[in-house]
Amino acid sequence: MHCALYSAGTCRSCQWLEKPYPQQLAEKQHHLQSLLAEHPVEQWLDPVAGEQSAFRNKAKMVVSGSVERPLLGMLHRDGSSVDLCACPLYPASFAPVFSALKRFIARAGLTPYNVARKRGELKYLLLTESTSNGGMMLRFVLRSENKLAQLRAALPELQQQLPQLQVISANIQPVHMAIIEGEREIPLTKQQALEEQFNQIPLYIRPQSFFQTNPQVASRLYATARDWVRALAINSLWDLFCGVGGFGLHCAQPQTRLTGIEISAEAIACAKQSAQTLGLQQVDFQALDSTRFATAEGEVPELVLVNPPRRGIGKDLCEYLNRMAPGYILYSSCNAVTMAQDIARLTDYRIARVQLFDMFPHTAHYEVLTLLVRN
Repeated sequence: MHCALYSAGTCRSCQWLEKPYPQQLAEKQHHLQSLLAEHPVEQWLDPVAGEQSAFRNKAKMVVSGSVERPLLGMLHRDGSSVDLCACPLYPASFAPVFSALKRFIARAGLTPYNVARKRGELKYLLLTESTSNGGMMLRFVLRSENKLAQLRAALPELQQQLPQLQVISANIQPVHMAIIEGEREIPLTKQQALEEQFNQIPLYIRPQSFFQTNPQVASRLYATARDWVRALAINSLWDLFCGVGGFGLHCAQPQTRLTGIEISAEAIACAKQSAQTLGLQQVDFQALDSTRFATAEGEVPELVLVNPPRRGIGKDLCEYLNRMAPGYILYSSCNAVTMAQDIARLTDYRIARVQLFDMFPHTAHYEVLTLLVRN
């Protein structure tokens, strides 16, 4: 992949861009194998890869510059800004939206936030695209509600220009820190969820719910989890850290008792909407802390599926899973280092199968799916 921003030295986010892609995959696979070297693995599967460019469905753009000439991209540590509208990781459909948004910022008088001076209102633009229908979700991250009336007044013209903007909201983030979003979300359109579909499974993305940024590879990750779980012929499973329910909804069949747990109420609302669309009856999604739920629950499912944040599931949940003793644990991880630490704590389980999924080409990051079987 050629990137003019990388060649110019203005953006080095893709640290591995100069490595041939087969070498990138080989180094990631070697890293994963070294992390699990002390644990016998019954089956290593080949890494799964997707496109090397234009694969992202999401852009998180820092807004800088002036209201007349805004820049959308990132800030370096020295405060200098880089416009990333031409980043080759974004699909071609993003470019006209970025151009229209720059004009809109000026027209609506949304002054970009100046970090050094702690002045201005518009901090970020967050754009997400559905690969199933081309619809988009746009979020304006504002320092306060001071410009909200101006934003609302100017929106109809933007919506006329960009009818693909199905979901629009304003997020209020008043803190002067590198935190992308605040707790308060103000809907600006009647529709509040963007519809996506992976493997004929409807999924919904709300403004404050997490969703994978590489839909092509994520779709294959969910399909792989589905195939592995269905081969086990289980009737009950927990989906902990479930997000919008992608894993559990793929793995569940009409007779499966599925319990999905996620701390984000927005994500749980999405998961419930998907379950209703699919007509699944034996499904219970709850907005709770996954570790607290698991350690307080008396019932033991046949399989526990975990998809934790980068910190992993942690010592307490590992110890509880050892005591609870489900027959299988399916571990999906975005940080193989913490996954390996957790697997070392799951002393009553062996590794049956491992597969790497390259969600993040040109970086050292990757996802991994691991099936653990109770000894």
